[in-house]
Amino acid sequence: MPNEGESQPSTRRGFMSTMTALTAASYNRVLGANDRVGIGFIGYGLIGKQHITNFKKSFPDVDRVAICDVYKPRLEEGLAYLESPNAKAYSDFRQMYENKDMDGVVVASPDHWHAMLTIMACAAGKDVYVEKPLTVFIDEGKWMLQAMRKYKRVVVVGTQRNHNPGHQVAKKIYESGELGKIQMVKIGAGVRNIYPGFGKTPVADPPSGFDYDLWLGPAPKKPYQAHRGLYHFRWFWDYSGGQLTNLGAHSVAAFLLVTGAKGPTRVVSFGGRYTLEDDGETPDLQECIYEFPGFLLTMGVREANGLRDATGSVILGSKGNLVLGSNQVIPEMHGDPVNQIPRFVGHPTGGPVYNDTKPVPWIEAQAGTGGRGPGGGGRGQGGGGRGQADFESLEEQMFNANKRDWIDCIKSRNKPFCDLEMGHRTAIICNLGNMSLRLGGRAIRWDPDKEEVIGDKEAAAMCTKQYRAPWDGILHRLLKA
Repeated sequence: MPNEGESQPSTRRGFMSTMTALTAASYNRVLGANDRVGIGFIGYGLIGKQHITNFKKSFPDVDRVAICDVYKPRLEEGLAYLESPNAKAYSDFRQMYENKDMDGVVVASPDHWHAMLTIMACAAGKDVYVEKPLTVFIDEGKWMLQAMRKYKRVVVVGTQRNHNPGHQVAKKIYESGELGKIQMVKIGAGVRNIYPGFGKTPVADPPSGFDYDLWLGPAPKKPYQAHRGLYHFRWFWDYSGGQLTNLGAHSVAAFLLVTGAKGPTRVVSFGGRYTLEDDGETPDLQECIYEFPGFLLTMGVREANGLRDATGSVILGSKGNLVLGSNQVIPEMHGDPVNQIPRFVGHPTGGPVYNDTKPVPWIEAQAGTGGRGPGGGGRGQGGGGRGQADFESLEEQMFNANKRDWIDCIKSRNKPFCDLEMGHRTAIICNLGNMSLRLGGRAIRWDPDKEEVIGDKEAAAMCTKQYRAPWDGILHRLLKA
């Protein structure tokens, strides 16, 4: 367990002095290909424990040197689970960032902390693996990119399913043009089926050992409720964008990878909390339509319905459709259009004149590989002929591929595959959908090059928020040119 000095929060003055001293240029040593990398972990929740498991099993060149959590019971359990005798535990990440044995940090905190933890890690000379959803509002992504570039850090986003080798096959099919003119990309609605919800939780004192104020961090100060902390944070706008940003991020990232699209020009979304009767805020039902140059994209959320959209994401072209993940190609048929007119009793004068032309496929059908869930790799989405062992194996392969790329880039200083730019553009698409929903379904016009709202002051104001003190001041000082 941490000693007394490690468990006490740093003062603001002391932390800012440390940030000044530990710049990327003066602090971080240059690593060679054979050097060991020291990694710390922030957040010992569901995904945080998964990250530690991967590093324990598959990364002999990584030292697990530190762990941080604001909930003492988790911190104690996480430190034991690290199985690293020299590892240190911290209840305040600012002390953790002063650890000179730590080259990089895995950020697996609640969503509202992703940006600030990444920015402060970059300023401390640490490379970052940050979980998705990358941001709660759009400008956070811009701030993260600014910090990454200013402090010359390697930042990887946890959209590991883009390492699915099938996406490269899909990209080649898409770029070949064989699908014809692309009309629409349909991303299957994410399902978690938590009906009938978890009820309402009263205002109460935080659990013993839970630093609720630090957990809130840059988010607005709100009275503690059991759902405003630990797992259930995702149902509140202060801390998350709901399942559109959570599950949707994987499918959107795959869509951007395969198509090379930059961003939408117009967005509209409808939905709300239609079924769940609890104290949550994010929608249990949501549908979004995005207009891109030349085609549409649709995606949505179904939290309280058992229908699983097992088809997943589909690219619809004029000559055929491509199912992402399985890479099944389903051809469109062509022939004489008159034969598509319904045939009823009788053949009135002047009506259609049918013929014997048989429809034939525009392109060759491809059976695909059996596939995965939405976006090609969704856990719990089932699909297409893989056994459970294979399912888990591919999931683990993608987790490990993203981490291996990050560790290798820490050593080489190369740009990683699941880079921050792609993570930012992914988050923009998800956040725009939520912005439209919260404005009552108003269409938002977006400039994907300038990354700004067009002609709507209220929507533009939703692209940013002011952090709670002292985090707003720290942010501004670290990003100052």
